[in-house]
Amino acid sequence: MIFIDTNLFLRFLLKDNLSQHKQAEKLLLRGAKEEVKLFTSVIVIFEVYWVLKSVYKKDRRELVKELRQILDLKFIQLDYRESLTLAVEHYSTTRFNLPDSFNLFYAKKNNADKFATFDEKLQKAFAKLESNGME
Repeated sequence: MIFIDTNLFLRFLLKDNLSQHKQAEKLLLRGAKEEVKLFTSVIVIFEVYWVLKSVYKKDRRELVKELRQILDLKFIQLDYRESLTLAVEHYSTTRFNLPDSFNLFYAKKNNADKFATFDEKLQKAFAKLESNGME
């Protein structure tokens, strides 16, 4: 099992260091061919989001595209993939940030009855998920 860290995904996506991009691509291809088992964490996905947004100043459309590329790599083991995928879609169509979007779907997935927050917009969004039966 090989853990994939944030910087490997960034070099793969950004292609800003050709040598490291090729190394990342080679490892991902090996994973796709099932020569090695790859995994990462939800923290890494959020770090990728943060770095692309804060350091590289990617806009929402670009962020969604890059995050989808990672989430579409089904050969990489990733806990909470379903909640993350739903969160990216929610983020792409709303004004919520990715962490808030993730928390909405994570709470729903884990059968939360209520969403305790002082953020009224989040409370309303959670209530809407509940009433729509979204999963």
